[in-house]
Amino acid sequence: MEKQRLIRIFDKQATQYEKKREDPTQKRWRQHLLSHAKGEVLELAVGAGANFPFYPPGVKVTATDFSEAMLERARRAAKQHRIDADFICSDIEEMNFPDQSFDTIVSTLSFCSYDNPLMVLDKINRWCKPNGQFLFMEHGISSNLPVSAVQQALNPLLYRIYGCHHTRNILGLLRESETKIVKVESYWLNMVHLIWAKPRQ
Repeated sequence: MEKQRLIRIFDKQATQYEKKREDPTQKRWRQHLLSHAKGEVLELAVGAGANFPFYPPGVKVTATDFSEAMLERARRAAKQHRIDADFICSDIEEMNFPDQSFDTIVSTLSFCSYDNPLMVLDKINRWCKPNGQFLFMEHGISSNLPVSAVQQALNPLLYRIYGCHHTRNILGLLRESETKIVKVESYWLNMVHLIWAKPRQ
């Protein structure tokens, strides 16, 4: 999909993202994952700031998103939850930071939308400090064959509407990028994964 069209899709969803009330399970997942964040944090595709209530005290967040409408909501969320954050409106696939800039890199439900997820993984492996960490909450293709068949059938339509692929093999992408997976918790017929990882050595 042409990138400007994808940005428009997410711009239109910004108010919905801000008002959306996630179910308690998803909130618990975010809290469980983000309680491990520390130091200088890079958050990819921050959206409307759904992670901000769950960051521990003392972190400094660099929050990125290619949708200015999303960032407007995220700034409000940061102020509400007293998060020390800087905001960058740019496509992560086009961004660059100095190598070894961040202690923690966070991605929650963002790898479904990248044109080139392996390139993004290569970048964040360089941007993370050698003793740093990745915290991911991502969704993708189920290991349940009937469910995965439905995902594959619906994926073209869902991508056109929401800008989101439902058939990515997240764990496979991490292994292909040589990112070191430390721990995985999988839910919802293995469609959702909480992942703790380290940069490749």
